[in-house]
Amino acid sequence: MKTYEVLEIYGEQIERLIEKNDRPLSQKDAAKQEEKIQKIIDKRKNESEGQRKKREEREIKDREDSRKFVTEVADAYNFKLVGTEVVGGREAWVIDGEPRPGFVPHMKEGKFLSKFHGRVWVDKADLQLAKMDVECLDTISWGLFLARFHKGSRFMLEQTRVNDEVWLPLHLTAKIDVRLALLKNFDVDLEQTFRDYKKFRTSSKITAGGEVQDQK
Repeated sequence: MKTYEVLEIYGEQIERLIEKNDRPLSQKDAAKQEEKIQKIIDKRKNESEGQRKKREEREIKDREDSRKFVTEVADAYNFKLVGTEVVGGREAWVIDGEPRPGFVPHMKEGKFLSKFHGRVWVDKADLQLAKMDVECLDTISWGLFLARFHKGSRFMLEQTRVNDEVWLPLHLTAKIDVRLALLKNFDVDLEQTFRDYKKFRTSSKITAGGEVQDQK
């Protein structure tokens, strides 16, 4: 069980680990997290015009790829509205998705879609993903060292509306049966909680207490 504080730094969401198994980090581990965050801040504050341009071009490409993948998901599944439920105090449509026979992926990432089915909860007011529960239907292998996720592995994500602006992760759980290279199988139970979303301003600094405060 891991708990993260999420900072928005120059428009980028950065995770800072603050607890393991419901216990605060040791002073040493907390200092490492602060150092990681400060390096990101310093890098962004001191980036050149050329570096800024390359980063913005990369961000535009990432957004375009995300939109293409959403279209790929829409083509990969047959969706069925099965009802409504309340998620995080808000009404949501409940939709089941099953792989569409004959689907041909157009993106590299799309080749795995037919290996999953599941259920999504879509917020009625914002039309945003509030919750997702997907299950692996068959063994999936990829990567240089041949990682394999086996049938029955599950991934569950719940999101929340932050500052009446954006939807961001709240809780992530995964129950995974995985095999790495030629090693034995591992049963992995993963649980992560995200909280304390904060915006970072250019007049701010990271303090040892984990808060974001204005410099005077």
